[in-house]
Amino acid sequence: MTETITISVDAMGGDNAPRAPLHGAKLLLREHPDARFIFHGRQDVLTPLLEEFHELKSVSEIRHSENVITMDDKPSQALRKGRGTSSMWASIQSVKDGEADVAISGGNTGALMAMATFCLRTMEGISRPAISAIWPTLRSDIVVLDVGATIGADAQQLVDFSILGSALARALFDIESPTIGLLNVGVEEAKGNEWVKDAGKILAETSGAGFTYKGFVEGDDLGKGTVDVVVTEGFTGNIALKTAEGTARQVGTYLRNAMTSSLMSKIGALFARGALNAIRSKMDPRTVNGGVFLGLNGVVIKSHGGTDEIGYKSALSVAYEMARNDLLAKIGDGVKRFPALAVPAEPSNLEAPSA
Repeated sequence: MTETITISVDAMGGDNAPRAPLHGAKLLLREHPDARFIFHGRQDVLTPLLEEFHELKSVSEIRHSENVITMDDKPSQALRKGRGTSSMWASIQSVKDGEADVAISGGNTGALMAMATFCLRTMEGISRPAISAIWPTLRSDIVVLDVGATIGADAQQLVDFSILGSALARALFDIESPTIGLLNVGVEEAKGNEWVKDAGKILAETSGAGFTYKGFVEGDDLGKGTVDVVVTEGFTGNIALKTAEGTARQVGTYLRNAMTSSLMSKIGALFARGALNAIRSKMDPRTVNGGVFLGLNGVVIKSHGGTDEIGYKSALSVAYEMARNDLLAKIGDGVKRFPALAVPAEPSNLEAPSA
């Protein structure tokens, strides 16, 4: 690991790009002065912005990419028009070439997964990559995956996701044997799809090899933090993620309206300001922004496309921590613990959902 952490940024990806990525980088630099940045995008746009965020100038490099992948591009279209020429591809290529420790983009999720898979390739022993999310709970933060990389998953892929998720939990939470649960419609062994039950049997037989399998978990266990890692497939995981984000905003709106509904409510809110600010911060989706692409020969982070500089700073913080904790090596170690379960990698579904 080098003394500095270099983050390769697709500066043109996202609704608020390129201002949000650069502003977020400025905020990260204040906390981590050892961070360095390579910004990929249109030089005529990025150069004036870098002058505005002058703290970044001495630790940043701009690399021109004229082509920008849009949110409407399908993964296959993005590959055809942006392979080797777009800011998204260039940000990933910097990781492959060893110039950066991690790449980040707020652009089209399906396109980013397709490009990352084609550029970096899937790790040996992992059938398909996954997108993981860091999920706040009543107990502590947990890892949830897959939240949007692949629609559907067989038993082998769910086992792969368990290996990847446990490696991420070890890197993030410093837990030697993270607890794992399979998301299901009930905790009883007879419930669920066949591939979920089959995956449960495999994980039960191998529990102890880097993780502790706790069985099936239900939707309410996500908020409770029943286990350190919750494993599911991308369709269900993405719905769960968007539902949780929407619920957090809904509750926040209810709380804000209640605290301003009358003079007495406003006075009470004034006295409870510290507690209310803590609740608001905990429920703010921006503070847990940053999905980690797992299972590739390189680390890629997906930021929400519509976030602002606060959310982008959170995603950059995830990128920084993944590089500093040597996530790739820990995932490789996790895969080696399961030689009997390793299968040849197969091409990923390029029509991944936008997350």
